[in-house]
Amino acid sequence: MNLQTHKVLILTVGQTIEPLEFSLTEHAPLGGVVFVASQWSYPVAGELLKRYGDQFRHHTLLLDDHEDLGEAYRKGMEALQKALEWDGRPVLVDISGGTKTMVAGLVLALSGKGITFSYVGGTKRDAQGRVVSGSERMRLLEDPTYRYGLREWEGFRRAWNGADFRAARDFLSELLARPLTPSEQRFYTHLKGVSEAMLDWDLFHHKAAWQKLEAHLEPALTIAEAWGHGAKVRVLEGLKDAKTRLRAILDKENKPTFALLADLLANAERRAARGRYDDALARLYRAIEMAVEADILERTGVLLYDETTFVGEYEKHRPWAKRYREAVGLREALNVAMGFDGALGCSNTLAQRLYAEYTNNGKLGNFVRQRNQSILAHGHQPVSVTHYTEFRDYLVGLGLRPAPAWPSW
Repeated sequence: MNLQTHKVLILTVGQTIEPLEFSLTEHAPLGGVVFVASQWSYPVAGELLKRYGDQFRHHTLLLDDHEDLGEAYRKGMEALQKALEWDGRPVLVDISGGTKTMVAGLVLALSGKGITFSYVGGTKRDAQGRVVSGSERMRLLEDPTYRYGLREWEGFRRAWNGADFRAARDFLSELLARPLTPSEQRFYTHLKGVSEAMLDWDLFHHKAAWQKLEAHLEPALTIAEAWGHGAKVRVLEGLKDAKTRLRAILDKENKPTFALLADLLANAERRAARGRYDDALARLYRAIEMAVEADILERTGVLLYDETTFVGEYEKHRPWAKRYREAVGLREALNVAMGFDGALGCSNTLAQRLYAEYTNNGKLGNFVRQRNQSILAHGHQPVSVTHYTEFRDYLVGLGLRPAPAWPSW
């Protein structure tokens, strides 16, 4: 048995032995062979093992119905699993034997898995169309999923939909390294720029995200429309809508607006979708303070932490800004904001309601205690999905909703 190679061959077995012998010879030396045979062709596999079985480890998979595409697909996956158990490097698949259904099932199962396909043809065939012995020729077949970058595209799609925009960008870099047409090169270059924009946006680098979307979104959309790729057009059109929300944030840059708050809450949703509940909960905690600041800014035009914005009728209230900046913790910040609203003669404001919910055994106080027990705050407990969703739903009940989710592929 040859143990000097990790090369593993998956071989579809038909009722003609010569092409299969030729394949075994051409691919030798082999560390292992997985035979995929039918009830009709397993004697051929047995004969091959009788002749060559001492040269490599081997395993045989039998199909009950050689015309069942689903079963052929499953056997293809089992064959690959066996090859990987043997640490196959590389894994090759020869599709010279077997029924058309068997071959189709294996190709469907194994395309895009980094596998090389082969086929034994010939320069001469007999009256039944079979290759004449002695005229065999081995052909290595290009995996079309490699040529068209389907593995990279699927990786990009999963990464984007999981809000892992760094990985999405990297998959597009791999795709751009493949041979592409000029229009494909332009499209994926611009889509990579869009992915980098979304990465910036996800990290709150709003200005950088805007600049990259300005440079790349419209060109990518134009190409997708020219191709007639509806799914790509749908996503890119959705990003145009999202871009208007980004503009609303930038129009009041560095200010606690409700547009920025909605963006923060949407960011928390993306973290939660990836199972990062500690990170997500930390964003909700920050959202409480930002919501109060945004509410006061919208009603009065005052930035509660900045004396220079206390003008006109609010000038006499400037001392509140210093008190707010010096507040330690959320409870004290809410107390100052509530006091400022009270000094203006306002009642039932967001700050006043939140302070009451914090201090009177209300829901907010419970949520903050849960947050303080988390590892990223002051405690030693992980945050559960229940902790996050209950806090998020509480904020939604106050009218504090996340921005719409970004479109998915």
